[in-house]
Amino acid sequence: MTSSDEALAQSATSADTAPGSQEPGAARGAQGRGTAPTGAGTWRSRLYRWDMKASPYAFISPFFIIFGAFSLVPLLYTAWYSLHHVQLSNLDGQTWAGLDNYTNLFQSDFFWNALKNTFTIGVISTVPQLIAAIWLAHMLNYRLRGSTVWRVVMLTPYATSVAAATLVFVLLFSPDTGMINWALDLVGIDPVNWRESDWGSQAAVSSIVIWRWTGYNALIYLAAMQAIPADLYESAALDGANRWQQFRHVTIPMLRPTILFTVVVSTIGATQLFGEPLLFGGVSGTKGGSEHQYQTLGLYMYDQGWIVGNLGKASAIAWSMFLILLIVAAINLLITRRLRKSQ
Repeated sequence: MTSSDEALAQSATSADTAPGSQEPGAARGAQGRGTAPTGAGTWRSRLYRWDMKASPYAFISPFFIIFGAFSLVPLLYTAWYSLHHVQLSNLDGQTWAGLDNYTNLFQSDFFWNALKNTFTIGVISTVPQLIAAIWLAHMLNYRLRGSTVWRVVMLTPYATSVAAATLVFVLLFSPDTGMINWALDLVGIDPVNWRESDWGSQAAVSSIVIWRWTGYNALIYLAAMQAIPADLYESAALDGANRWQQFRHVTIPMLRPTILFTVVVSTIGATQLFGEPLLFGGVSGTKGGSEHQYQTLGLYMYDQGWIVGNLGKASAIAWSMFLILLIVAAINLLITRRLRKSQ
């Protein structure tokens, strides 16, 4: 190597190791890091993060605002009324009652009669309704001609107003000219006074509920059945199971959560039953018959609040119904947890 070449190599080496120079990797790292974010960029980043966190609450806030205004506030106001002596004719003349309204309520035979009627009508209307709904859904789950038409037909009673449906059933259960008594007379059974009989009036009111809600629950069961994997039925068929065995050992176990849901909803509906017995009774609708034989808790609350005018006692009845619904919800929660653990 010549002296001139050695001089060039030394100058290149000194240039690479100069104090102000950078390693190639460091230079690439500096280019990759870029410049520090500006104030506007930081604000946009914070605004984006805040928007992502707050948007869900903003979307659901209208529901809670409406719920608070039209449900929570009246609920608390009813609780306040239940602790006072309040008359409908003198709302400003409230006097503190403490638990007197609840004490008088639980000592009243009419309250326990209304509670018994509510439970009886609820059982009579719920059990046959759900059994019929499961059967209808099972039949529609198979390929039938005009299945869409049948689904619309089943939903028609639910779309019918309570007043129209009750009017039809009042005519059907008329003691003198009703079709039900006419059919009973054909088979040699004496006519029944459906409004005055204890079991007859409760059966008549329950039939209205059954007619209106069976199709609705059937569509719920049908949707749940169609979500069951077909592989389960194919495996059961390969094991030699017939349709009944498939329904019993495949369909029913898979429908347990849906059945529990419909039972709870039907129980809540039975606790709040009001329109059907009111319209069925006609003039004595709020009394639930001459002997209060089909007066439910809803009718008893309406009678005390708007007929008698005792809003304090009516509020106590309303809160008693609310506590009953809380108990039903707690039972539902316990059963749901056990079903999940068993699965």
